[in-house]
Amino acid sequence: MRLAEAFASATLDDVKAALDGGKLVLYSTGRPIGPDHKITRSEVMATFTFQSPAFGPDGADGAAAPLFAEPSVIATGIGTPGWARLSKADGTPVVDLSVGPGNTEIKLASVSATKDFPIAITALKFLAAESVEWNKTEFGHAFMTNHENPFRKVSVRG
Repeated sequence: MRLAEAFASATLDDVKAALDGGKLVLYSTGRPIGPDHKITRSEVMATFTFQSPAFGPDGADGAAAPLFAEPSVIATGIGTPGWARLSKADGTPVVDLSVGPGNTEIKLASVSATKDFPIAITALKFLAAESVEWNKTEFGHAFMTNHENPFRKVSVRG
């Protein structure tokens, strides 16, 4: 979970409340550093609209219970969703979440999105917030996160 700077000190309940009537947009790979950064290398796969309130009571396993206007939506892109941006009703970014199999925050009913076919979210959980640190290296700009998954710890861009 990468929070927008405006929500850096918010509680999880504050984050959930901010999403009332907002959007969850699934994107292809090419995740930006965080919600405060422009999306430049990703295609929109699908867009879900939250109800108000956006979440019901958490499940027994601690998973969040998102309440969407529609349980599945028609995909607008083709590919494998890699991350999602959750925004307030006015479009203000709140949080970016990982999407996919394994230790990710959002699980889908299918691995990939096919344009004009339905796509559904089967599980959503909020992992601990990641911090991002920038370093300049001889190979380019690197950022490191505090995430425990070694594949999500570092990224280098020339």
